[in-house]
Amino acid sequence: AMLRRAAKQLATYAFDAATARGAAASSTSRTFSSSAAHATTVLCVRKDGEVVVMADGQVTLGSQVIKPNVKKVRRLQGGVVGGFAGATADAFTLFERLEMKLEEHPGQLTRAAVELAKAWRNDKYLRRLEATMVVADKHHTFQITGGGDVIEPHDGVIGIGSGGPYATAAARALVDIDGMDALAIAKKAMNIAADTCVYTNHNFIIESIGPSDEVGGGDAAKKGDEKGGKEKK
Repeated sequence: AMLRRAAKQLATYAFDAATARGAAASSTSRTFSSSAAHATTVLCVRKDGEVVVMADGQVTLGSQVIKPNVKKVRRLQGGVVGGFAGATADAFTLFERLEMKLEEHPGQLTRAAVELAKAWRNDKYLRRLEATMVVADKHHTFQITGGGDVIEPHDGVIGIGSGGPYATAAARALVDIDGMDALAIAKKAMNIAADTCVYTNHNFIIESIGPSDEVGGGDAAKKGDEKGGKEKK
């Protein structure tokens, strides 16, 4: 009887240990996926009628830098610019869906963003996509997530990705300084984020909307290769 009880206790301990290992492995997998989906920095700054969306170019897989110059921002139709943090293929799928919503609701970024967030949350295929988006036009800036969130910043500054909090904090500290336009603020803030976040480099790609840009128009993309990250004075 004692042997049977001992064997039963050993079996119980072995089962509990295996369950704990499985839970730990699952948690590690989710953590890695989450960190991989946000290993970048994208920043949007709005000031004095100018909107700048800037992102770094680094792609990281675990501890390895896969590519240093990926374009994570793009100009969409209807005078909308956007950037993403997450899987590239997933982000482009979402950009295509957003463009479809903009075709259905031309000139209405707010409605298009809400409709995309609803579809992203409810669609069985879209809900598997791992990315976060920042989109902006002349009047609005939104962060869109797969959880159904459509967030508009109160001060015109928003950052996503692993370096997003650093870039956002730096930009908010600079936004009230006279003589610094949206582009200068974004560059300085992104340099700070790139110096702080190991998943962010200094190869910046920029899309902007100026005060005089017409809806659906705008200048071509401004590409910045801010290697070294320090502006010469």
